[in-house]
Amino acid sequence: MKRKKIRIFKIISTVFITLYLINCAGFYFTQEKHFFTPTKLAADHKFHFNGNFEELNFKTTDDFTLNSLLFRVDNPKGLVFYLHGSGGSLASLAEGADVYIQLGYNVFMMDYRGFGKSGGDITSEQQLYEDNQMLYDELKKTYAEEDIIVVGYSLGAAMAAKLASTNNPKLLILKAPFYNFNEAISQNVKLLSKFFPLSILNKYGFNNNQFIQKCKMPVLIFHGTNDKINQYSSSLELKKLFKPEDDLILLEGEGHDSISNNLQFQKELKTLLGD
Repeated sequence: MKRKKIRIFKIISTVFITLYLINCAGFYFTQEKHFFTPTKLAADHKFHFNGNFEELNFKTTDDFTLNSLLFRVDNPKGLVFYLHGSGGSLASLAEGADVYIQLGYNVFMMDYRGFGKSGGDITSEQQLYEDNQMLYDELKKTYAEEDIIVVGYSLGAAMAAKLASTNNPKLLILKAPFYNFNEAISQNVKLLSKFFPLSILNKYGFNNNQFIQKCKMPVLIFHGTNDKINQYSSSLELKKLFKPEDDLILLEGEGHDSISNNLQFQKELKTLLGD
């Protein structure tokens, strides 16, 4: 009887371990579906926005098309290179360009692979960085780097910080960043972090904490104190890594999704970028 119980225990343990490993493998190979929530747009989709804008397409090194928008103003002070968050598409997200346009800046926004009208799929962190660098290099053909401001929101904040850390734009602005991606997952998907060894399985680091320490330009972070997605404690931790000229501005009572409409944000931005 005792041997039989041991044998049953071994069988159950083997089944459990096998299922766990299968789930780990499943998470590893499908994690992009958990982390990125793009909205697809038809190839013939027409964008409708107020003001002067142009739709631009760029080829990646592996021959996929990245779709982008360039909003223009008369006599621009410079260019805002804007990197959006982990969901949606330019059709809904490009409204965030308005605040910079009103301050006299041209604004460049793009959809990552698999988002909107952009082709391909996201398969690695490095791939995203290479795409962003390619676009940045294209824009430097028209704009002096000292006239470029890199802005990133949420997940896009990590890509903006990485881009700024290996280039020399005038300024880096991060909206609602996380400290790094493992921390963000632990905050938002506690079940994943509880049952899966994310430090081993997660292919994406998005290490804001490392990137901002390599940024030579001033870094400015805006974060709402009522952010339920990326808690503002992340920005308080990032603040510990600041240079003397960097700054964190907490937006009292603000959440995650509507920072661009926050009056304090608009006022601070006008002070920084206005005449």
